[in-house]
Amino acid sequence: MDKVVLTAAGLYVIVLLRAGGTFAVGRLAAAGARRSRFAERISAAKFQRAERAIQRWGAPVVAVSFLTVGFQTAANFLAGTMRMPLSRYLPALFVGGACWALIYATAGIGVLEVLGRLFAEHTALGVGAAVALVLAVGGAVVYRRRRDARAEEQAEGRPVPDES
Repeated sequence: MDKVVLTAAGLYVIVLLRAGGTFAVGRLAAAGARRSRFAERISAAKFQRAERAIQRWGAPVVAVSFLTVGFQTAANFLAGTMRMPLSRYLPALFVGGACWALIYATAGIGVLEVLGRLFAEHTALGVGAAVALVLAVGGAVVYRRRRDARAEEQAEGRPVPDES
């Protein structure tokens, strides 16, 4: 069997379990909240309207969320907390999950093959590229932390030393 098909099948199972599990955790969290001190807030008319809208129109959002990075978990959790009916959620999960698995299987296999060839044919270049990537990511992290620290100090009114 073709490695892309096997990879896509494996990723599809993973995404169904992960996203379905996130939905289930959202469902459980909502059930707990309905029995807690937040029950009054959850029963407010505004919240009920939002819940009905997500129950009715949320399936396309769930399906499309699989084509984004970082929004999938939030969309599935929200669908669970807002008690989206399974009859709407499952088709969105199956379609969106299949798209996600195919995209990641084809792109992922291609990237791995290129990296494998790079390391096999030009080991020094491959190691150099890996080191450059690690240094670039590390530099970006340090830069952002320093920038955020300076912004926090300015927000608190403390003087910020000039680094130039």
